Amino acid sequence: MKKLLPILVIGVFFFCCTEEKKLTTYDPDIWLHRKVRNLPTDSLISGTTYLPVYSQIYSRSQDMMRNLTVTVSMRNTSDTDSIYILKTHFFDTHAIVETTYHDEPIFLIPLETVEIVIKEIDTAGGTGGNFLFDWKIKQGSSEPLFESIMISTMGQQGLSFTSRGKRIK
Repeated sequence: MKKLLPILVIGVFFFCCTEEKKLTTYDPDIWLHRKVRNLPTDSLISGTTYLPVYSQIYSRSQDMMRNLTVTVSMRNTSDTDSIYILKTHFFDTHAIVETTYHDEPIFLIPLETVEIVIKEIDTAGGTGGNFLFDWKIKQGSSEPLFESIMISTMGQQGLSFTSRGKRIK
């Protein structure tokens, strides 16, 4: 039994002290299978949607911040046509581009949802982060839906709220 204790302590130390992963909130390779090789140009209409997100919010006063996990949901609301998202940019509170998720067009098949998750420890967006999505859809097709869900839990207390994208172009 005395020999087992040092092995257990070393094992716990090994698992607890491993290097923490980078704050990068996405793997660029996940977009590879979504790339559009030949974007159809005929009869597509364009749009841009603005989506507010909150990596942090004020709590009790301006001096106390609460970090949030952000889930961004990109939804194809059409049950018949694919949509094309040309660019996805994430800006911080000061309108500085934090991340460009893809530079080439991607597609979502009918009724498909793709999500981006920003970890609670990643506070780069601050209290006024936002996304801009440039997209194209077939004439007469329903517009995509962009939503964000922010959540934080601590002990027995939980906080969550949502925001919805607004078409600006």
